[in-house]
Amino acid sequence: MTTTMFDQFARRYDAALNEGLAATGESREFFARRRVEWLRDRLHELATRPRTVMDFGCGVGATSGILREVLEAEAVFGVDISRESLDVARDRCSDQAVTFLMPDEWPRGLEVDLVYCNGVFHHIDPMERPACLRFIHRALGPDGVFALWENNPWNPGTRLVMRRIPFDRDARLMTSGDAVKLLVEQGFSPLRLDYTFVFPHFLRAFRRLEPRLSPWPIGGQYQVLMRRAERRPG
Repeated sequence: MTTTMFDQFARRYDAALNEGLAATGESREFFARRRVEWLRDRLHELATRPRTVMDFGCGVGATSGILREVLEAEAVFGVDISRESLDVARDRCSDQAVTFLMPDEWPRGLEVDLVYCNGVFHHIDPMERPACLRFIHRALGPDGVFALWENNPWNPGTRLVMRRIPFDRDARLMTSGDAVKLLVEQGFSPLRLDYTFVFPHFLRAFRRLEPRLSPWPIGGQYQVLMRRAERRPG
């Protein structure tokens, strides 16, 4: 997936995503908010409250404002390589505490407490993923936390949804094991791994069971929570 492709989808990103998610009975907004709420609860268990947050691969900024609200962050920085998507994000967001910028515009020396990333790395060529993680590592302050959300390739529902979304059809998914291995190689220390989004809308009464099911690789997505190591290998 190239920058140009994301630029082409910027103005109709939400519509394309919701069309694919229709199979779950839920909207993009449901999943975006639930991911951040799940992250908030896990951070609470770790007695961690981030004040500054990077939304890496923020796209049109749909989650950036939710991060600011749910995590009660003082500042959120949405970062993306698609200039057109960032223009859409700026048009939509009026919160002065949320800033959108390209990776090469990241201020030298600026460090954040938390980096959040959802559904981005399966669009990044595997050979380029280490460089992206080095950028994230540099942007995190001491004891900073990286929350990586990715689609679970073992879940058939996930693959069905992705086939229905034009910009996800050629994605190169990572297993959670591959994600953890890559992150450790790039200087991150594991904190926890969770799988979630097990039950679609018509089975929503069972969602209260999801925290108990989170260790099992059956959910539609997983979250790898990592802490920035003191030094990056190599």
